[in-house]
Amino acid sequence: MSSKRTQTEPTPTPAAYGYRMPAEWDEHAATWIAWPHHRADWPGKFEPIRWVFAEIVRNLARHERVELVVQDAAAEQRARRTLTRANADSGDIRFHHWPTDRIWLRDSGPIFLKQAPSPKRARSPLPAEKCSLLATTWKFNGWAKYPNYADDAKVAARAAHTAGCNAVQPMCNGRRVVLEGGSIDTNGAGTLLTTEECLLSEVQQRNPGMARADYERVFAEYVGCEQVIWLGSGIAGDDTHGHVDDISRFVAKDSVLTAVEPNAADANHTPLAENLARLKSARTAEGKRLQVIELPMPRPVIFEGRRLPASYANFYIANGVVLAPVFNDPNDRIALNTLAQLFPTREIAPIYSGDFIWGFGAMHCMTQQQPAE
Repeated sequence: MSSKRTQTEPTPTPAAYGYRMPAEWDEHAATWIAWPHHRADWPGKFEPIRWVFAEIVRNLARHERVELVVQDAAAEQRARRTLTRANADSGDIRFHHWPTDRIWLRDSGPIFLKQAPSPKRARSPLPAEKCSLLATTWKFNGWAKYPNYADDAKVAARAAHTAGCNAVQPMCNGRRVVLEGGSIDTNGAGTLLTTEECLLSEVQQRNPGMARADYERVFAEYVGCEQVIWLGSGIAGDDTHGHVDDISRFVAKDSVLTAVEPNAADANHTPLAENLARLKSARTAEGKRLQVIELPMPRPVIFEGRRLPASYANFYIANGVVLAPVFNDPNDRIALNTLAQLFPTREIAPIYSGDFIWGFGAMHCMTQQQPAE
């Protein structure tokens, strides 16, 4: 009998060979970010943004390598001057000259998987293995919203190649799957958070025809998450329509931090209360109930009559530091103290994001971790 795979036999997916998306708090080799250049993302507020980025680079580069994407050589020189003036040019920083449309690498960059050692696992059939990492390069379409995303759509493959690992394009029903990294969060042990508003809403169809069961199969096969916890809606002002990294985040294998709004008159009160209820009744892939920690929202941040997606949940966990957005709000201290209690071995670095959030994103939206091998 021939040992060749028949045409009807499914192609093995990453999970079949022990690949799984690690938790964000697992050790990183590097963090990927892109230097800001698209002025239209911060109309009227672009000038302060480079200094926010310099502060982010300064904090990250003290703990892990920073893979910094810039438009070209001239952009690198401008970025270097800013970093030098901000005392942020020390540490391990590598520049990459790749054009981008925007800087939100959480969404346009690759989602890296790590292969767990197991004597029972078959050897991966992927060619020319160079490391224990695998990059999933999802289709990026500008959040099904913006027309200028052609350069961003190339970033994931370029980062995977630079990281020296193979890349896989997640598929469902014969089509590449559209997914942004900010729409999911995982505990690194088979459980994933996402929202119905982002992936199932008819308002913003990333993948027309894909149902809940399709997404759950894709998450099991391509990121190694067998249990999906579906939350409802995201926060007001989020132009991605429901990214989970603005509302609920795993902070340990069995613990999740979730945003709450006690003001019943606020637009976020009801959807966040519903998400809180879902989390309290949810279970992990191992059948355990979650420890749910509540995180207050800042007061509404409004600019030019538009509410912005300001949230403390959009923090980023790096090797020795947690980058935490703050907004000159009384709840800043509560958020920072909460993170300090949850991550006692990491420095908590507050990053003022009152101007930055005008671009509709914060620390987590702009970063993408590359796990250590």
